[in-house]
Amino acid sequence: MRVLVIGSGGREHALLLGLDRDASVTELHAAPGNAGTAAVATNHAVDVASREAVVELARGLDADLVVIGPEVPLVLGVAEALREAGFAVFGPSAAAAQIEGSKAFAKDVMAAAGVRTARAEVVDSPAVLDAALDRFGPTWVVKDDGLAAGKGVVVTTDRAAARVHAADCLEHGHPVLLESFLDGPEVSLFCLVDGDTVVPLLPAQDHKRVGDGDQGPNTGGMGAYTPLPWLPEGSVEQIVDEVCRPVAAELARRGTPFSGLLYAGLAMGADGPAVVEFNCRFGDPETQAVLDLLESPLGETLNAVATGKLAELPPLRWHDGAAVVVVLAAENYPGTPRTGDKITGAGGEGVLHAGTKLDADGDVVSSGGRVLSVVGRGADLGAARAQAYARLAEVKLPGSHFRTDIGQAAEEGRITL
Repeated sequence: MRVLVIGSGGREHALLLGLDRDASVTELHAAPGNAGTAAVATNHAVDVASREAVVELARGLDADLVVIGPEVPLVLGVAEALREAGFAVFGPSAAAAQIEGSKAFAKDVMAAAGVRTARAEVVDSPAVLDAALDRFGPTWVVKDDGLAAGKGVVVTTDRAAARVHAADCLEHGHPVLLESFLDGPEVSLFCLVDGDTVVPLLPAQDHKRVGDGDQGPNTGGMGAYTPLPWLPEGSVEQIVDEVCRPVAAELARRGTPFSGLLYAGLAMGADGPAVVEFNCRFGDPETQAVLDLLESPLGETLNAVATGKLAELPPLRWHDGAAVVVVLAAENYPGTPRTGDKITGAGGEGVLHAGTKLDADGDVVSSGGRVLSVVGRGADLGAARAQAYARLAEVKLPGSHFRTDIGQAAEEGRITL
C-alpha cells in the first residue's frame, strides 16, 4: 500500500512509524509532515485544510490509503472530498466530525443516545453570561464551542477566571458551553469505528495541565501513559457498551455514520463513565503511547476501517507492558511559544517530532509549542517512565520545559475510583 498521512504533529509521526512496521505498506508520504517524519516518509508542503490541494496530492501519489490525523481538515470535509475522488480514507465526514467540531452537537447526540455526560448550557450572548455562570460552580467548566486545539477549556474554582474565558470566546464570535464539573479520574479511550462496528484500543490517561501535580493552565497535552493499572477489569467493555456504541449508532441513525477513530474522553465517577468530550481523530499525545504497544499491523487495521471491513478484522494484538510519552514544550507554551531554537538529540530512539522543521543549514529547530514527544516502553509503568525520562535527558532545547510526573500517580497507586 501507498499511504498518505495528513498532519504535522507527534500523532502523525507515531502513525507513520507504526505504518512503517507494517509489511503491507510499501510507500509512505506525509503532508506537510515535520523534520522527524522526513526520516520515514516523503514530506509534501500542502495546505491540509484545502480539499482541492489534498485530493490533487493523493491523485499525484496514486495513494491506496489516506489517513487524516488532525481535526481541522476533517471538520472542513477533506475526508469526503477524497472519498468522492475514489480514495480509501481513514477519517470521518464533516457531518460526523461535528462530534468534535461542535460541543453543542455532541451534547445533542449524547442526549439522544442516552449517554451520561455533564449538565450543560450554551451561552451565545454576553448579556446572559452572568446569569448562566450563577447556575454553575463552585467548579466552573467553560468550553469554546468550536475547535481550539485542546486549549479551549478552562476548569476553575475562580468565577472571575471562568467569566474572562467565556467573555473572550464570545468576543471572538464563538458560543461557549458551561458544564457541571465531572469528578473522578479521566480516561482516554480510542475506538475504531465503522458505522455500527466499534473496536476499542488500549485505554490511556492524558496529562492536560502544563505543570507537575496538574498545576497551571490546560494545554494540548503534556504526556500520557497506557494501560491504566487502576482501571477495574471490564471498564473498557463498559465504556464501549454505554458510550461508544450508542453514539456510533445514533450518528448512523442520523444518516451520518462515523468512519475512523472516535476518541472518548471520560471521567470515571461513582455512577460509572461520563463523557467529558469526544474527538473525531486520534488524540495527541495518547496516540504516541498507545501505538507503541500495538502489535497488529497498523496499515491493515486502518485500511479495514477505511474500506468498511472492520468487522472482518482479526482481534487486535498488543505487546505486554506499558508505554509512557512525555512532551517537551517550547518556552512560554501554552502561551505564544518561542521558536527557531536548535534542538540536539532529536534523532534519538523513541523521540517523535511535532513542532519541528529543518532550517537553511539542515539543522532541526523548534517551530511550535509542543516540540517533541519522547516515548518509553517497559515491563511495567515504572520501567516505561524510567526509559522515557532517560531518553528525554539526551534531548536539549533552550528554554524548553516538561512535566516530571507523567504516570507517576498511577505508578505509586495514588489513583482510585
